[in-house]
Amino acid sequence: MDEARGSEAVVALVFAGGDPPRAGLAARLVPEALVVAADSGVEHAQALDRHIDVAVGDFDSVAPQALARAEAEGAILLRHSPDKDATDLELALDVAAARGATHVTIVGGHGGRLDHSFANLLLLGAARFATLELDAWFGTAHVTVIRRVARLTGAPGAYVSLLAVGGPAQGVSTAGLRYPLHDALLLPGSTLGVSNELVAPVAEISVRSGVVVAVQPDALAGEPEQGEA
Repeated sequence: MDEARGSEAVVALVFAGGDPPRAGLAARLVPEALVVAADSGVEHAQALDRHIDVAVGDFDSVAPQALARAEAEGAILLRHSPDKDATDLELALDVAAARGATHVTIVGGHGGRLDHSFANLLLLGAARFATLELDAWFGTAHVTVIRRVARLTGAPGAYVSLLAVGGPAQGVSTAGLRYPLHDALLLPGSTLGVSNELVAPVAEISVRSGVVVAVQPDALAGEPEQGEA
């Protein structure tokens, strides 16, 4: 997690559409948080037994009965026209920020259309969300947005890829990875940071300027999917 923020964190969970989250993810999410669901993310939040505070989007993908259940259980519905200029996930991040969130964990937003998945990954590094500490669970992968310093946890030998988004990332340094970086320059489109590996249970990544997303592709490997025993 990025350590650039203070200790008074306001945590939000944003459930996006796409493939359903792994059942084992529930135990890794904070128990007390503002929950914002983007369109069919309503169904994903309900699958993990999370109470929804706000549902937002054009609601063209969510099952009507799931949306009705969320409203009956007290969720605020923010309905947008399908002819909008932002994805449902972007709208949900706006809601979380407007309600005072300082840390946002996104669940879902992968699978289905490749263009949506790609746009969602780039959205995490957008300058407009620089005040938020962001991470995301996309299937078995955990993504951490790093603007200053972050610590990543996992089993030694697990893959970690570091990707610059939104522009060059300067002064990238690592500890606890097999291929260390020391004050390195990561450019968007460069593969320099791809397929690194943890050599310790905790690795530290620091960035002097710019934005790096750290992708741990197998963070939930072995966890059952929804509906599996």
